[in-house]
Amino acid sequence: MAPIIEIDRVSKEYRLGETGSPYGNLRETLAYAFAKPWSALRGSSNDHSARKNNSFWALRDISFDVEKGETVAIIGSNGAGKSTLLKILSRITDPTEGTVKVRGRMASLLEVGTGFHPELTGRENIYLNGSILGMHKTEIDAKFDDIANFAGIGKFLGTPVKRYSSGMYVRLAFAIAAHLDPEILIVDEVLAVGDAAFQKKCLGKMAEACARARTVLFVSHNLAAVEALCQRAIVLQQGSLVFSGTSKDAIRYYLQNISSETAQSRSHIVDLSASSSRSAKYQPQLKRLELYTGEGNPLGDELPVGAGLKAVIHFHLDNRSTSFDVSIAFDTPSGQRICTAHSAYEPDRLHEERIGDQTFTCAISNLPLVPGEYKIGVGLDVSGQEVDWVDDAARLVVIKSDYYGTGVVPTRGSFLLQNRWELNEKAAEVSLK
Repeated sequence: MAPIIEIDRVSKEYRLGETGSPYGNLRETLAYAFAKPWSALRGSSNDHSARKNNSFWALRDISFDVEKGETVAIIGSNGAGKSTLLKILSRITDPTEGTVKVRGRMASLLEVGTGFHPELTGRENIYLNGSILGMHKTEIDAKFDDIANFAGIGKFLGTPVKRYSSGMYVRLAFAIAAHLDPEILIVDEVLAVGDAAFQKKCLGKMAEACARARTVLFVSHNLAAVEALCQRAIVLQQGSLVFSGTSKDAIRYYLQNISSETAQSRSHIVDLSASSSRSAKYQPQLKRLELYTGEGNPLGDELPVGAGLKAVIHFHLDNRSTSFDVSIAFDTPSGQRICTAHSAYEPDRLHEERIGDQTFTCAISNLPLVPGEYKIGVGLDVSGQEVDWVDDAARLVVIKSDYYGTGVVPTRGSFLLQNRWELNEKAAEVSLK
């Protein structure tokens, strides 16, 4: 059986600095047609070299297939071409090169309020969107109450959507797209507009669509949701497809090869000897901090929840000693201590006499901090006394990942607990002992 979506050598070119493009949607094409005579009068239409220099390829030679019932994520950094690809699949814009074949009824949720008529009410837009999908009024009637209840906008259904907040827009848009039972559901990064409770409902609805063998294309920076919902993922980088595989492998590739690109100026090697975060009362005996992922790759400034972290701390002992330890601490940006790893906690710690340059390596098998930014502090103790401390040696951003295997990542508290829950079959079986 043929794939439900076939993408063959698709490329998309935009021209910067022009009022329109012959490769855009209807509005862009009309704007380009009206602007072209004026450009010709100014003599700009003959400047082919300028047009060539202003060309920007948002996508280059993208090819992949999606089978019926597959759930595929598209991940990549900002500007990688994810939204452009979805717009081509949704037929909002045409590719400059290549072909796309879609075999099935499609619903797209790409931007807040896409497909809404601002002057129509929420109720009227439900029927409008249903009609665009090719549904009969009786089919929409049967789904109407479910859509209204899911969106949770109740009394505002009779209000023109131009008066809706962005949150109301996205709640209604997702409710329509998810409940009108398309064979293919395309969802861009729009769930971030809703609150946490609504995002959970959306993820549940997408999981339900997956269970019903619907085909889902999902773009999100929520890597936990990607890993929980999607069987497969592709990674885009600067308009090119650079990886295709299981969602877990794709996320690993993205984090190791692309996510840290924006932080290349922030090296994984930190010079502690000249740090400005050291108090004047300390002499610089801490020399260098090196940070790596659990797999031994240099760390950018992002680490998924629960991932491994390796810290290598270089320091100098001025005098011979058998009692010396180093520590690495994780604080909130405001300075609240969350947790500390200390060499004194190591049961197999050797206490032999040392002097001069030394190195401690700390391996943390999993770092269960909730998503957020953290300060990393480094300390050195000799004979039980703190002799050096760098308060803000480096910064670490912990990002969402599927820590519990459910797609749900808590954001409250400071760290995540490993815990298991069981619902008893009957309340009477629960007893306190």
